[in-house]
Amino acid sequence: VVGVTGSVGKTTTKDLLAEVLAQQFVTVASKKSFNNELGVPLTLANAAEGTQAAVVEMGARGAGHISLLCELARPTVGIVTTVERVHTQVMGSIEQIAQAKGELIEALPSTGLAVLNAEVPLVAAMADRTQANVLRFGQGGEVQAVEVQLDGELRPSFLLLSPWGNVAVRLGIRGVHNVSNALAAATAALGLGLSLEQVAVGLESAVTSLWRMDLQTMPSGALLLNDSYNAGPASMAAALRALSSLPGAEPDGSSSGPSSSGSAGSGSGRRIAVLGLMAELGDSAPQEHQAVAELADQLQIQIIAVGTDMYGVPPVAGIAEAEAALASMSLTAADAVLVKGSRVAGLERLAQLLL
Repeated sequence: VVGVTGSVGKTTTKDLLAEVLAQQFVTVASKKSFNNELGVPLTLANAAEGTQAAVVEMGARGAGHISLLCELARPTVGIVTTVERVHTQVMGSIEQIAQAKGELIEALPSTGLAVLNAEVPLVAAMADRTQANVLRFGQGGEVQAVEVQLDGELRPSFLLLSPWGNVAVRLGIRGVHNVSNALAAATAALGLGLSLEQVAVGLESAVTSLWRMDLQTMPSGALLLNDSYNAGPASMAAALRALSSLPGAEPDGSSSGPSSSGSAGSGSGRRIAVLGLMAELGDSAPQEHQAVAELADQLQIQIIAVGTDMYGVPPVAGIAEAEAALASMSLTAADAVLVKGSRVAGLERLAQLLL
């Protein structure tokens, strides 16, 4: 049983790892984001007879929540993707978030395996909270990615370095930020005895859950990056950078390729982000939304805010108004649009309308 937690990346890491483990084991995984006191037991109870591996996403809204889930699931492997300032209104400070997420690592048996993000000090420090074996991923960890590149649809490829050897990896999912999630999944799989080849095959064949970095083409020819499932400061920044990296159509109709600078090139058309509220940020909400707006400005991305004025631009009232605003812009194949917000924004409905 593999428990997966973290401020962001839980569901994607769960999806990636399940696909990798399925190369060798009969595997079950949480559906969508079934990660609470209802979703975790449902995942386990619905596992078919003969299941050999379960990948269970674990969420928390306060201290003790993950401890309860661990009593139910009894994980033998625990993955912590990262700790970020999300849900601070209900979770408290980032240190309190780390304390809550680390309950997964404390629950592991001494024969178990803790998989920790080496690039996040609050996560790496969780090694002191367990007697289990520890493997770290990311820069400074046992499993790393080098030579990271993006193709024209934002799918990363890289060389995975590990104590078991090295292997070339091409992800089937989009976004350079998902390299870290892939490393987390690969580290757990290698620690469980899967081969480098099985890891590479699983990571390439994996697909993500609904409304995550879904890239499609609108009737106008413009690209739509639908990342509307949820949003926090870290995932919002990652999505904006992904939008800015999308290839644009040059005046002659050819593709300019992904931008190496992280901002849209002069021939790549407009980059527009339709953004909803980032919920549950408490007192830090205005500053966090303003930071997103500043990043968008740096990346030459125009914001259309839906239902909130915290991005510093006059907002539109709702889904219909956002659709009308985009329609008035006469989008072309040179343009690209990101749709992203917290669940309360419901921006997946806008993405469906735009398609």
